Amino acid sequence: MQYMLIFRETDTEFGLRDDPAKGPAYWASWMAYVGALNQAGLVVSGAGLQPPHTATMVRMRDGRRQVQDGPHPDTKEQLGGYFVIDVPDLDAALDWAARSPASAYGSTEVRPVLPPPPQPAG
Repeated sequence: MQYMLIFRETDTEFGLRDDPAKGPAYWASWMAYVGALNQAGLVVSGAGLQPPHTATMVRMRDGRRQVQDGPHPDTKEQLGGYFVIDVPDLDAALDWAARSPASAYGSTEVRPVLPPPPQPAG
């Protein structure tokens, strides 16, 4: 079964990405985790994300497009990246989520991937 692991980090942890002193340790923890996922052969897809200030929000209201630069201001954690993994069950997905660096200082959400809708008989 496929699960998405959604990594949320605090602003402080996001800042470590570009910190000359602490950045190497930050990236080393993620590279170790990503390497373990890949070595286990579980990764279906995934990516890290650029910082939240690079985001653009789009909403349709009353038939009109509204565009807003930047992230949502009402959250303490930022979406840092995600992986879709293929594992036997939820317990296995939870085990991999617990190993992510984000779980130690932010959070890792585990959500089942919606299977494709059934195709009409043809």
